[in-house]
Amino acid sequence: MKIVTANRLSDGRVIYAGVGNQPVEHIDQASVLDETAAQVVLADVAGRPDVFVNPYLFDVQDHKPSGRDRLKERIRSAGPTVGHSVVGGVG
Repeated sequence: MKIVTANRLSDGRVIYAGVGNQPVEHIDQASVLDETAAQVVLADVAGRPDVFVNPYLFDVQDHKPSGRDRLKERIRSAGPTVGHSVVGGVG
């Protein structure tokens, strides 16, 4: 099974194709698709560069990344990897 992912043009955040090929922010909201449906959805969102930037497919099992890119997709689905540290001045 597959999920379509991309980055959102307006802010660069990770998004997924959800119901009706609408952008959703959480992997649990993404549509899980068979290979044929995934290709159709990928083509649809690729035609919407005003929202979806560089869309692609990845393998999932029960909304969890699987396959060769599973580590990358787990990191992407967890949210931004910057901006989580405590900012404080050294004085």
